[in-house]
Amino acid sequence: MTEAPATPSSPLATYIGKHPGEPNVADPALLADPFRGYGALREQGPVVRGRFVDDSPVWFVTRFEEVREVLRDQRFVNNPAAVRADGTREDPLTRWLDMLGMPEHFHVYMRGSILNNDAPDHTRLRRLVSRAFTARKINDLRPRVEEIAEDLLARLPEHAEDGVVDLLPHFAYPLPITVICELVGIAEEDRPQWRAWGADLVTMEPERLARTFPAMIDHIHALVDERRGALTDDLISELIRAHDDDGGRLSDVEMVTMILTLVLAGHETTAHLITNGTAALLTHPDQLALFKKDPALLPSAVHELMRWAGPVHMTQLRFAAEDAEIGGTTVRKGEAVQLLLVAANRDPRHYADPDRLDLTRHPAGKAENHVGFGHGMHYCLGASLARQEGEVAFGRLFARYPGLSLAVDPGDLQRAAVPGSWRLISLPVRL
Repeated sequence: MTEAPATPSSPLATYIGKHPGEPNVADPALLADPFRGYGALREQGPVVRGRFVDDSPVWFVTRFEEVREVLRDQRFVNNPAAVRADGTREDPLTRWLDMLGMPEHFHVYMRGSILNNDAPDHTRLRRLVSRAFTARKINDLRPRVEEIAEDLLARLPEHAEDGVVDLLPHFAYPLPITVICELVGIAEEDRPQWRAWGADLVTMEPERLARTFPAMIDHIHALVDERRGALTDDLISELIRAHDDDGGRLSDVEMVTMILTLVLAGHETTAHLITNGTAALLTHPDQLALFKKDPALLPSAVHELMRWAGPVHMTQLRFAAEDAEIGGTTVRKGEAVQLLLVAANRDPRHYADPDRLDLTRHPAGKAENHVGFGHGMHYCLGASLARQEGEVAFGRLFARYPGLSLAVDPGDLQRAAVPGSWRLISLPVRL
């Protein structure tokens, strides 16, 4: 599997190699093979000194138990401004936004996200949207998810050229973006634009971000203004009601960033779970045969594919609100930690033969045995929806096209060179 090089305009290579012995998350070796690279760091110790992309120091937390410990430890917070040890120093989030060319007056939208808030604001924001992601709501959505999947699969031959079709734009992306846009309340004609914006954001190219992010924010403001005149039962309408009628539980910035976060997070990672998982199954014929023989393995299979080939390899930075010890290392107040999910999910201290794909690894009815969706207070809000979409996608795909195969050698599949993620650029297959 090859890695697409970062573009010349990318800021990723700015600080590479400046601190020998302290790997930067954008180091080419880590981008090319994060499983081996971060695995080697894990074997150095549970906590290893490294560098964030902006060259700021960070503690990498590498092992399963320590990662889970920090994820549920409220002494580690997402908002750096609340715990900055040196009041004269910019925090890493500000420096990172500057590196990406984000206009300063738009920083507030990034900082207003549920992803960058801690209790009590995080609790308040999460409660406003959690009703849309209850087990009952997700179960009620399943027939619609299956209907969307079947329609997309039926039309795959229309997109084939010389018998080859790319699953990423014609199945893996449109399935989750259609589901989340219907849930949130994004019109069908706007969805291709959201897909294009999402693709721009993951490039981390400043000139693209400088255009894309303001366009997204302006679009959401216009969407909210339009929806106010005709409220429905979608999530946008619920957020407008919370903003306008419910004692100011939601600010204007929080409402806009919530819509932005739900739509982007609700399709981007799930799309790549589907492509990563499909590629994994097609390159492990024994596991694919097991999966085809016993469809009841679907829930277990999705968990294992999320562990083994999940699209998110690390959390965003967290910051110590006070001096704290992790795995024998003292992290001082204000210092940053980066939780390496990719290393934790292949920790031999927790898993037998961790590098082996094993669809029977997660028995039904047992607690989630990986950190692909996080853990603790910031556990992925849409995890149940993502799992359901994965079950539907894998189940329906191989049921309809049992002879599905890769159209290229596995080593020729290209990935985007983006720190902390595992994203295929395309997934060409023969139906």
